[in-house]
Amino acid sequence: MLFLGLAFAGLVVIAACAVKVFVAVRGLGRELQQAKAGLEPKRSALRTAARRLERARE
Repeated sequence: MLFLGLAFAGLVVIAACAVKVFVAVRGLGRELQQAKAGLEPKRSALRTAARRLERARE
């Protein structure tokens, strides 16, 4: 019976850690989306400038 209780306690600890990891991954995903949204205008401007430079070389 003791082993069963210890096994259950171990599973509870593992489940708690899994929930923490899941929450952290969701937060990281949100952070990446915000960074992507912030970089998109700069990426577009850089692409436009690169095209202008390419045309100027021709």
